[in-house]
Amino acid sequence: MKQKTIGIIAVLFAALMWAMEPVITKLAYRGSGFVETSMIRAFVITLFTFLLIVIARKPLIIRDKQTFTALGYIALMGTLVADLIYYYAIGVVPVVNAVLLGHLQPVFIILIGYVILKKDRIQGSDYLGILFLMMSAMFVTTKTIDNLVQFNFGSIGDVLVLFATITWATTALVTRKYLIHLDAATITLYRFAFASFVFVFLIPFIDLSLNIYQILVGLIVACGTIGYYAGLRRLKAAHVSGLELAAPVFAAAIGFFILKEDITLLQILGMVLLFIGIYCLSKKEGTPIKNHFEERIS
Repeated sequence: MKQKTIGIIAVLFAALMWAMEPVITKLAYRGSGFVETSMIRAFVITLFTFLLIVIARKPLIIRDKQTFTALGYIALMGTLVADLIYYYAIGVVPVVNAVLLGHLQPVFIILIGYVILKKDRIQGSDYLGILFLMMSAMFVTTKTIDNLVQFNFGSIGDVLVLFATITWATTALVTRKYLIHLDAATITLYRFAFASFVFVFLIPFIDLSLNIYQILVGLIVACGTIGYYAGLRRLKAAHVSGLELAAPVFAAAIGFFILKEDITLLQILGMVLLFIGIYCLSKKEGTPIKNHFEERIS
């Protein structure tokens, strides 16, 4: 199987995990707050990935200073900053606003990555695929045309979600640039082990209550994060971020088949656009747009 195909499957698996995460998280919140749940999640992920690495007999110690610094960055900014800000913002803004602003991540990856990841230049079909995936996520999330046109962005909560989105984009780019040589489980371990170390100091100040749903959230996020980083090793950062937008489609499918929820025509259109977007991203690499224009000018 081609590495690009493996990468697509890995990221779609991660998207499926992200679709399941909010449902289990809401159940976890019934017995604790978002800080406690985030803490238990980090502990569970750290333990789970540590056991995976030990069983697989893969190296645990990172001696390279640049690699260690990059791991520290994604732990600090991705887990301790962006995750906590996003979960706080969900409580003060409509969920649909948070979801749609979170779906802008591919845009920031393209803009920032154009400077940072010069080897990850993307081609015309990549732009088209990411556009289809963003439209797919918006259609599935909003459900109806009326909902789609009635958004009102501009609150502090929206700004916080946007900040979290940009921060996640930078962690994806850092991973792609500096950590592509590491195993996905190793990256996941260090990201949440660093966060767990910080969370330990918060234990005396909070009422730490444990429930089974917090553990399930940890296992789901662990599997999803490993799939995500496995995809980043094989795909461009913009591809991975775009494919992640399959999560709302998977969530709608879970709601339809398991929870017996209705699916609207706009959501069906969004699902169709998902497959078109995946097809565009899976096409054979061609000439990047920038190089194509340069060739035409010369």
